[in-house]
Amino acid sequence: MRVSTLHRDDDCDELAALCKAGGDPLRLKVLRALASDSFGVLELAQIFAIGQSGISHHLKVLAQAGLVATRREGNAIFYRRALPAAAGFAGTLRAALLAEVDALELEAAIRARVAEVHAQRAAVSRDFFSRMADKFQAQQDLIAGLPQYRDSLLALLDAQAFADSACALEVGPGDGALLPELARRFARVTALDNSPAMLELARQRCAREFLENVELKLADALQESPDSADCVVLNMVLHHFAAPAEALQRLAGRVKRGGSLLLTELCRHDQDWAREACGDLWLGFDQDELARWAAQAGLEPGDSLYIGLRNGFQIQIRHFARITAGAGERQQTP
Repeated sequence: MRVSTLHRDDDCDELAALCKAGGDPLRLKVLRALASDSFGVLELAQIFAIGQSGISHHLKVLAQAGLVATRREGNAIFYRRALPAAAGFAGTLRAALLAEVDALELEAAIRARVAEVHAQRAAVSRDFFSRMADKFQAQQDLIAGLPQYRDSLLALLDAQAFADSACALEVGPGDGALLPELARRFARVTALDNSPAMLELARQRCAREFLENVELKLADALQESPDSADCVVLNMVLHHFAAPAEALQRLAGRVKRGGSLLLTELCRHDQDWAREACGDLWLGFDQDELARWAAQAGLEPGDSLYIGLRNGFQIQIRHFARITAGAGERQQTP
């Protein structure tokens, strides 16, 4: 009898914590902002225009209710939505609360400050590539140079058996190391980069290797654009995006119906020196995290490969397929 009473008391505590967490408008807005993004305490203080101690209090309440969790990125700590818990007590209420939260629309001022935080992150990344373009490949090789996983990446790409007329879009081609392989496999290749210095390196490679079916564009891949492709390639670039979940969703919209998104990324790691050496905003990603973001973007998982490197890093090579039409793609009658 004592055990069942303790269980009832624990259940009441859990339910009370959940009700308390959802009983404040600001906390609901924080949950909405964290729906598909991660922010540090200072970033959330900036977004919601309150002091650090105030936002820390609200985060503590949300954490006690199991609604938010932390993720460590080197020496920095970011808050994100807690992953859905297994079915259990209060699970129905928690799911209903988050469903209602996701239906909310944040006011314009908060959305603007979220955009400011993303812009600040993006500026750090752009500044790195502007300063380090000529040294980038040597720095990248400290972690994972293309030769270390090229054969596996190409094997997964070739397994998709694209038509001879298929086109590819590479986002963030860097110095263009992968472009010759894409040019041999696709009728047309478009490469987008927002760094003039990096795009110049890619242009030089295309000129050296006479890649006449490759078009290079100085552009922000997340902006509205008519560019779409049978295969969208993200080769070690997602960790440079200010909001990777949102970036993946937008880039998935550039995949044509029946097409593929091919992604290579580092698995999550704790080697913070990669921020300074390679301009990484995020220290890799969990496999399940990428799969969840891809599903939210309307992509279905395909084959995956995982490669452990001698320096302790692990690379994930992921294939995702789009069965339905992507955002911005005109529906066609079969």
